[in-house]
Amino acid sequence: MNSDDIGQLVYLIALLAAVGTWVFVQNRQSLGKTVQQLMIWGLIFLGVIAAYGLWGDIRSTVVPQQAVHSYGGQISVPRARDGHYYLTLQINGDPVDFLVDTGASDMVLNAEDARRIGIDPASLAYLGRAMTANGEVRTARVKLDSVALGPITDRNVSAWVNEGALEQSLLGMGYLQRFSGIEIRNNELILTR
Repeated sequence: MNSDDIGQLVYLIALLAAVGTWVFVQNRQSLGKTVQQLMIWGLIFLGVIAAYGLWGDIRSTVVPQQAVHSYGGQISVPRARDGHYYLTLQINGDPVDFLVDTGASDMVLNAEDARRIGIDPASLAYLGRAMTANGEVRTARVKLDSVALGPITDRNVSAWVNEGALEQSLLGMGYLQRFSGIEIRNNELILTR
C-alpha cells in the first residue's frame, strides 16, 4: 500500500464515520429500526462486493463460452458474441487463435503468433502482397509442419506471415477448403471432413 492508498483509506473511513454519526443522531429515537436498516444496507453492500468479486465466475456461467465440438467427422463452432467465429488451432503443438475469415484467401499469421510458434518474422523474405482493409501489406510464405483442429491434423500446410499490423491471425479459404463442407446453421459454423 502506498501513501496515496493510505490517504484514500483514511478519507473513506472518516467519511463513513461522519455519515454513520449523522444517521445515528437523526434516528436515535428509533434505534432498533435504525440498526435494522443499517443491517439491511450492510447486507446489500456485501452482496454487491461478492457479485463484483465473483463476476468472472458468474459471467462464464451465464454467458455461453466459445467451444469447439467434434463428432462424426464434423466440427461445430458456436458464433461469438461479436458475430464472428473463432478457432484455436494447434500449430506445431502450440495453440494459435484465429478469426475465421472466408474473405481471406489463405491462412495469415500475425508477427506475434508467428514468433510464438517458432518463426522469426525478421528473417522472412516478404515477397508477397495482400490487399487488406488497411491497404496493401507485404507477406511471406511459410510452411507449417502440423496444423491440428480437434482430432483432425494436417501436415505441411501453407500459410502467410503478415508484415503489417494485424491484430488477429486469420483463417482463410486456403485452410478451410481442406474440409468437404462448410456450413453456417443456427448460429454455428459446421466444418465437415
